[in-house]
Amino acid sequence: MVGAFSRIVVRDVRLALREGNSSGIAVGFFLLVVTLFPLGVGPELNLLARMSAGVVWVAALLSALLSLDRMFHMDFEDGGLDLFVIDRTPIEIVALAKAVAHWLTTGLPIVLASPILAIMLNMDAEGLGILMLAMLIGTPALSLFGAVGAALSVAMKRGGVLVAIMTLPLCVPTLIFGVSAVDAALHAGTPLPNLMILGAISLLALAIAPFASAAALKLAVE
Repeated sequence: MVGAFSRIVVRDVRLALREGNSSGIAVGFFLLVVTLFPLGVGPELNLLARMSAGVVWVAALLSALLSLDRMFHMDFEDGGLDLFVIDRTPIEIVALAKAVAHWLTTGLPIVLASPILAIMLNMDAEGLGILMLAMLIGTPALSLFGAVGAALSVAMKRGGVLVAIMTLPLCVPTLIFGVSAVDAALHAGTPLPNLMILGAISLLALAIAPFASAAALKLAVE
């Protein structure tokens, strides 16, 4: 099972890097939104600093949603999903591998770019490390919950909007506690409780999402 999991992750990462379609668009959208935000609200540095954590997290969430509809769709179209379902490898492992590959090609680049963009928004140095740590802990939940939405809409030709609608409510707690962790660090508080809750959300998603995604994929191919 470990070998099958690794092969699926490596395959999807290679495809994403080679084609550069959905994942590249998602990361580009993240950079574009955060970069254009100061032009919309004006050059007031104090205002940008107060909003910086929320802007980065909202942009990260929306960027992750952009590429979710392609997570299983290509395999559904070419018949690969049918082979996954009848293969000896549990479909739960396949769903988890797909979510991990999505995070590696979308979530991880967003995490790495977030401190640079936060500096552009005049975030204080005290919050940069916590921002990156919070996103490192919380963004896997976005991919895992997103896998559930992607699996539920895999048979739909234009399921991108539906994926976003189904996934967004599940991701709101991650957004709230991610922003709260940074705000606590910026205001001489302790971000640890918020970081622990973020970790709990990601672990909950890890425990639930592969099984929910697998059930939806089995229904899609029947």
